[in-house]
Amino acid sequence: MRGVYCDGRSVRLRDDLAVPEAGEGEVVLDVRAVGICDTDLQLARGYMGFRGVLGHEFVGQAASGRRVTAEINNACHRCATCLAGRPRHCPNRTVLGILRHDGAMADVVRVPERNLHDVPSALEDREAIFIEPLAAAFRITEQLELGPDVRMAILGDGKLGLLCAWVARRTGARVSLIGKYPAKLALAGEGIATHHLDETQALGRAFDVVADCTGSPTGLPSALRLVRPCGTVVLKTTVAGTYAIDLSPIVIDEVRVIGSRCGPFPPAIAALASRQIDVRPLIGAEFDLDDAEAAFRAAAERGARKVLMRVSREGS
Repeated sequence: MRGVYCDGRSVRLRDDLAVPEAGEGEVVLDVRAVGICDTDLQLARGYMGFRGVLGHEFVGQAASGRRVTAEINNACHRCATCLAGRPRHCPNRTVLGILRHDGAMADVVRVPERNLHDVPSALEDREAIFIEPLAAAFRITEQLELGPDVRMAILGDGKLGLLCAWVARRTGARVSLIGKYPAKLALAGEGIATHHLDETQALGRAFDVVADCTGSPTGLPSALRLVRPCGTVVLKTTVAGTYAIDLSPIVIDEVRVIGSRCGPFPPAIAALASRQIDVRPLIGAEFDLDDAEAAFRAAAERGARKVLMRVSREGS
């Protein structure tokens, strides 16, 4: 079997991987298409020490012909955390392509059947690979009450930053997107103010909520320069490295800092299928799985849009 294997320092395409077998409650899917996200790039640089097949943003096909995707947290559903309604944080979980579980950058992938979600026929594979990251953007609306009275800044004009801005705008919040690339800021659309990163000092500390979607250790310090006293910073960034930051402003200004990770699939699927959120402008280069290493180089380029890999002949 072919698969994009991470050895903890780099990635390479292998064609000698064992085909996974389904365990109890699991299914093995043919992979149609898979996206490369910043987490994959960080894993390739040593984040979390992961070794195995990468990939968690994917569209697969079941033996029945159903086109599906899957949530990435594989929980035990028996422990106290799961029974309390927090399976995404199960202490016994594996995470698809991230933690002790091979991912979807391969010919086939093994996932729990209960994690499956149907992909509507209205969505092309290249759009459906955004279900997982869009769900992560919707997670913010589960954690915070956003609305017209909330002034929110999104730091980072990458794919996740734009998705978070579009989700926040749907709540009526007054959203500003802050980034480095004029062409990407231009994708924000109506109802979202855009600012270059160099303008942050002039913006002042006036935002009720600031979400760090930069993918950089500089994101949190930048967010603290924008959030008002007693405001909230939402951290979406994970990096292969450590932070060196003065935490005293968090204490002095009583800033709430919350981590924000995986989110609900159903609203993400509905928003994509109805084109209330149109991700097509975010799609960049497309590669075949055999060109995986070139795909990773393209995804790592500054300002790159979403890079995806077609795996099966049917993937589109």
